[in-house]
Amino acid sequence: MLTPAQFNRFLFFKLPSAFLCGVRVKSISDAHCNVSVRHRWINQNPFKSMYFAVQAMAAELSTGALVIAAIRKSGANVSMLVAQNRSVFTKKATGHIIFRCEDGHAIAETIAKAIETGEGQTLWMRSEGVNEQGETVSRFEFEWTVKVKTPR
Repeated sequence: MLTPAQFNRFLFFKLPSAFLCGVRVKSISDAHCNVSVRHRWINQNPFKSMYFAVQAMAAELSTGALVIAAIRKSGANVSMLVAQNRSVFTKKATGHIIFRCEDGHAIAETIAKAIETGEGQTLWMRSEGVNEQGETVSRFEFEWTVKVKTPR
């Protein structure tokens, strides 16, 4: 299993805007991933809360890290891509926000099906952002597509 430190190193080199905004993987397992981000000057909007795009980066990472981990565990050469996303904002995001995705087993099954059939597969994964008081500030859904790469 990939560790939070490995994902955070990946962020620094491959997604520096997320890293600079304070997005960090806090925990990951086969089943779930927690990503945190704290409202700060660099990630704020004019309304004194976290900019929606920063929330989207953290939410996407909580789903995408599970996809990456499941692909790596499968040992297959699989491509991944977000096809669509949806979001709902229910409260101003201030303070420390944790985005949690619990769809790890579902993506593992989807990847296994892609490997078995040789056809691309899709799966909607959900991430919920919760503040320090336990209140939901936003919910995101990402439609991930996975497909076994064919050798050239």
